[in-house]
Amino acid sequence: MIKPIPTTSAQEQLVSDIKSVISEAEEMLGATADQAGEKMTNLRERIKVRLADAKVRLVHAEEVLLAKTKATAQAADAFVHESPWTAVGIAAGVGLLVGMLISRR
Repeated sequence: MIKPIPTTSAQEQLVSDIKSVISEAEEMLGATADQAGEKMTNLRERIKVRLADAKVRLVHAEEVLLAKTKATAQAADAFVHESPWTAVGIAAGVGLLVGMLISRR
C-alpha cells in the first residue's frame, strides 16, 4: 500500500520563522542592555532563559524534520526499487495531470 508522502515545506518554513524570531529577540535584548533598573534586569534574564529554551527546542525540531525527510526519501527509494513500473505509472499520471492543469491556463 502506498503511504502519502508528508510535505515538509511548512515545517521548514516554521523552523525558518522561529530562527528569525529568535534572532530578532536577541537583537532587542542587546538593544536594551543599557537600560537600568531591577525590572529590566529581571525581564532580560527571563528573556535569556526563554531564548535558550527556544534554541534547544529548535535544534530538536530540526533533528526531527531531518529524520522524517530521510525516512521519507528512504521509503520512496524502497518503493521505486520494489515496484519500478508502478512508480513510473504514478509519475506519468502526475505529469499528465500537471500538464492538463498548465494547458488550461
